[in-house]
Amino acid sequence: MHCCPTSTKPSNDWPRNTAGPPPSWVPPVCTPSTTRPPAGAPWHGHPPPAIVDPQGRVTFPDLPAGAPLGFGVGVPFESVEWELPEGSLLALYSDGLIETRGHDIDEGMRRLGTALAQPDRSLEELCTRATDILPAQAPSDDVTLLLVRTRSLKPTMIASWTLPSDQTAVRSARHMAALQLAEWGLEGLEHPTMLIVSELVTSAVRYGAGPIGLRLIRHRVLTCEVSDTGVCSPRLHRSHAAEENGRGLFLVAQMSRRWGSRPTSDGKVVWAEEELESTPSHRTDHDLRLPAPGTRVSRLQ
Repeated sequence: MHCCPTSTKPSNDWPRNTAGPPPSWVPPVCTPSTTRPPAGAPWHGHPPPAIVDPQGRVTFPDLPAGAPLGFGVGVPFESVEWELPEGSLLALYSDGLIETRGHDIDEGMRRLGTALAQPDRSLEELCTRATDILPAQAPSDDVTLLLVRTRSLKPTMIASWTLPSDQTAVRSARHMAALQLAEWGLEGLEHPTMLIVSELVTSAVRYGAGPIGLRLIRHRVLTCEVSDTGVCSPRLHRSHAAEENGRGLFLVAQMSRRWGSRPTSDGKVVWAEEELESTPSHRTDHDLRLPAPGTRVSRLQ
């Protein structure tokens, strides 16, 4: 799931050369893309999310209660997972949106559900409807709203393989990534992608554990994901001039528009995104023999 939330709080940095007054809020737009749209979250001291299915039915699922985010160190959080069909809407919000003086939370949740029960509207329109339900008086607490709409990707837009956790993994990963880029007509991205793949797979071999997963996703951006069963999250390290190692993530950061990591049930995923070329080539090379996505690669011959 690839989210691009935008802050809903007015900013003092609004460009002065922009016509018109600063906006009172900026609608958060988050359009995730996944082939299997799971969702899971703990309730970190906030009201439960609102889920709107493609038919406009609204539910507020029961979630395990947890401490607010940022409260304490090492506080365990319980999470749940559920499947969302394509076109579902997920609303995350603070209690300032539904609780005001003179109005209880249940009434506010009903108002929010009514405002969001329009699955054919854009996220921007739904943000406007949801914030318009606020009473005329100033809210007694901060108001934050994040809307997420699920989307699915065609199988042809995703390629994934399993690599051995040894020194052959890097060469295999580079080979398969290059062939896949050619299959997609993205040869112009081969150089930065090879660097990203090499560094992420090398890090997984050196510091991770278990089999290594490689996945390329072509959507609005090109996403490279490398997974392993290790639990340690990578950190950007600025090496000194005399050091021979430690520059891998720095190169990834330079070659990508953004990068990050996320925990999984059996390890972690480190990912990086690249902007797609504006005019990608459409070459079809029938001589390229690409291992089928999802296959396990034992060794590159």
